[in-house]
Amino acid sequence: MDSLRTVLALNMKEQRRILGITQAQLAERVNTSTNYIALIETEKKFPSLEMLERIAAALEINPPALFTAEIRPLIEAEMLAKVQKQILGDITKAVSYRIKQLGQKTPDHKGDGGQVRG
Repeated sequence: MDSLRTVLALNMKEQRRILGITQAQLAERVNTSTNYIALIETEKKFPSLEMLERIAAALEINPPALFTAEIRPLIEAEMLAKVQKQILGDITKAVSYRIKQLGQKTPDHKGDGGQVRG
């Protein structure tokens, strides 16, 4: 069973990744030092209730979510959705580029239907 410090550290890191922010950016949002955020995320410090509320607000989650193990599957699902969206975008760009390339080629009108002879 994970300790509260471990769950807090994991959830903070995961939520930062979802938001795409660094420890320094979180520290700025919370009005604390980057070192303090690092100490929490390495389980060397445990924040006060007031700080936990500020961290949760900065991470755009409810304070109890900082301590729930159930947040991990939700975070993983959200991260998977982002990756899938990126892959779909990459595929769409590649297909669009190829269609554009094919549209720029002129067909060979020598009676072979534009087929390339090899």
